[in-house]
Amino acid sequence: MSNRHLARTIAMQSLFLWDFNGKSEKEVDKIIKNVFDNFAPVFNDQGFSRNIIKGVMKNLKAIDIYITKYATEWPLDQITVVDRNILRIGVYELFFDDDIPAKVAINEAIEIAKAFGSESSGKFVNGVLGAIYKDMQKELK
Repeated sequence: MSNRHLARTIAMQSLFLWDFNGKSEKEVDKIIKNVFDNFAPVFNDQGFSRNIIKGVMKNLKAIDIYITKYATEWPLDQITVVDRNILRIGVYELFFDDDIPAKVAINEAIEIAKAFGSESSGKFVNGVLGAIYKDMQKELK
């Protein structure tokens, strides 16, 4: 597993706990530390995970608007906590992190969804992020 894939997984787990526990900004650093301590105690590239987490939190309203717009059959609060936070990371990387190629962001999100979500999570994440990417490409033309 690559460092960046592990970092995204750590970010998803941290955002999951943050979201599940009521989105307390005071608790986020403690959550991140606990996730690293329990799941990746010797991981030496915590900065990438932290940047994703902080970026998602900073841009949460805009990110959630994209998810709501493209997951039309699913109100945001009805999307599973795992899928919702995988989508948040994917949307964050598509729109707010210029260093991540769009296809990498989408593929990573799909892989994390397959590993941590339900049987249909990979397809759901692919559908939402794929539709966003398709519209992004149209806007660029």
